Amino acid sequence: MDSKPTYEQAQLHLQVFDMRREAKLREARDWFAKNYFIQNFEEAFKQFGPGSQFGTYSMMVAGYWDQTCALLNYGLLHEELFFSTTGEFYMVWDRLKPMVEGARKTFSNKDFLGNLEKAAKRYEQWIESRNPGHLEAMRQLMSQMRPQAAGTAARAS
Repeated sequence: MDSKPTYEQAQLHLQVFDMRREAKLREARDWFAKNYFIQNFEEAFKQFGPGSQFGTYSMMVAGYWDQTCALLNYGLLHEELFFSTTGEFYMVWDRLKPMVEGARKTFSNKDFLGNLEKAAKRYEQWIESRNPGHLEAMRQLMSQMRPQAAGTAARAS
């Protein structure tokens, strides 16, 4: 996108950012970043299933970012502004990606987290064109976080 954000896009961008500061969503986002590491749908469903506190947290985070990416995909948010100031949505997608196909089959919903997926694919092209190797570096860093999360979970139980 070569154009500057409109005033309305900038306002919506700030509103979306402000929503992230809501106490319960902030708590869920913090938990997700530190603890949501899964390899497939079955593991996600077992560990963070519906009705559990952490299932609620994971769906709160997934739902927030899928809705935000819907605004982006429909052009209501300015893509360059969003991508240059908001990387968290991609971390969320990267963590959820292993369970998406299984969830889509289980729930008979081929569009489950589709807005998040579409935005993430565009972001991959965008960031790699500006900073080659960034995604791989971030994935390596995140993979180092998984053993720490497992150790924290073991100590908590």
